[in-house]
Amino acid sequence: MELIKVIVGSVFSIVILFLIAKIIGHKQVAQLEFFDYIVGITIGSIGAELATTLETPWWKPAVSMLIYGAVTVMLSVLTRKFPRSRKFVNGTPTIIMNNGKLYRKNMKKAKLELSEFLLLCRQEGYFNLDDIQTAVFEYNGKLSILPLSTKRPLNPNDISLETEAEHISAEVIMDGRILGDNLKRKGLNEKWLISQLKGQGYSSAKEIFLGLCGENNQLTCYPVN
Repeated sequence: MELIKVIVGSVFSIVILFLIAKIIGHKQVAQLEFFDYIVGITIGSIGAELATTLETPWWKPAVSMLIYGAVTVMLSVLTRKFPRSRKFVNGTPTIIMNNGKLYRKNMKKAKLELSEFLLLCRQEGYFNLDDIQTAVFEYNGKLSILPLSTKRPLNPNDISLETEAEHISAEVIMDGRILGDNLKRKGLNEKWLISQLKGQGYSSAKEIFLGLCGENNQLTCYPVN
């Protein structure tokens, strides 16, 4: 009877952990497979209990660990034989940006904040969103970027070409909110920003999902959609 309780409890905890991990999102997964992530943590926890909780019969956590291991192997076989099931287990890639347009709904779906998206872009070597053709948030928490065709990976030193230094764009509007501190660092103010917005056909900052102030105080706006 106790063995059945352990088996049922282990299967139930697998389902609960899986649902929690799906709710949290992919950012916590890093390079691990989705199910491997939660199973690894759980098996480690059970192993610690097996080593430290002497009053509990050893076979109970041992059986639980075997069940978790067996489910992981079966799930791996299932996703290999039925590729469509991998979409449910691991999730699917999400297009965050394409053709100069940011997809707000897709960012919410991926549970990805604007600041995190910009950080991932910088980590991939893209400090200017204008250089990006398509940005895809993968199911393992990584950001894949397709640069514009004009941004080919040619080293200027190869052709003895002298280039000017590029400057990092400053976020001055994020999700409809004006970032006054960043404006001050650029030596600008809200009056200048509103004037620039009106010049581009926007009535207020609330219409802007992301606003970047680049070199020569050039304002680039990505509207709410």
